[in-house]
Amino acid sequence: MSALIKASQLGVEFPVFNASHRSLKKRVLNATTGGRIASDAGTKVSVRALDGLNFEFRPGDRVGLVGHNGAGKTTLLRVLSGVYPPSRGSLEVEGRIASLTDISVGIDGEATGFENIFLRGVVMGMSQREINEKMDEIAEFSELGDYLNMPVRTYSSGMQLRLAFSVSTSIQADIILMDEWLSVGDASFNEKASKRLQDMVENSSILIMASHSEDTIKRLCNRRISMGHGKIISDIRVDMPAAPSDVVSA
Repeated sequence: MSALIKASQLGVEFPVFNASHRSLKKRVLNATTGGRIASDAGTKVSVRALDGLNFEFRPGDRVGLVGHNGAGKTTLLRVLSGVYPPSRGSLEVEGRIASLTDISVGIDGEATGFENIFLRGVVMGMSQREINEKMDEIAEFSELGDYLNMPVRTYSSGMQLRLAFSVSTSIQADIILMDEWLSVGDASFNEKASKRLQDMVENSSILIMASHSEDTIKRLCNRRISMGHGKIISDIRVDMPAAPSDVVSA
């Protein structure tokens, strides 16, 4: 399985409109949570969410991203998935990506469950043929039955998560991006979902996962990247993770 992610001086900035230049343009601050706040000659205020990242992920890498809230972990995952474009530097990605960071993206409350399977599949980059081939399997895994013919706005929040999870984990991917280990539904469904997620991770080439759980990072990852204020503080190789059968969802 061919997969590669390579970044050189990768940076992402978000402009802040209607900000008070009187209070911001005179200084450059390290925010207690979040990226670096800066201004360029007093003409524009921006938040530097990622700042000069250099890394390379190859097949077999199981990368755990750690750091405080606002350290840049989720922003990095969204850049890798194509949600945010880099503001500077370069990013090379080879291989099919499954992003499990925002699994409810593409879900329309007015559309039926079956229609949302198609919509979410399109968001994930699946072809119409792929979606049609997987439709029955996704429907069966979700255990939503006749509710799939009803608008999603009539679903409980747990039912919506079941639907989103069932679609999002149906794709065969080289690279998996996760923001925390997913927990979905009641105990019986969550056990089935955890097994499916473990199989998906095991069959992938590269895993990149942000988590606040050190136990989850130790169980799943062989590389630990610590982030702070949009920068990489440390990038350490660790012992190989336990076998998938030993993994316990966080």
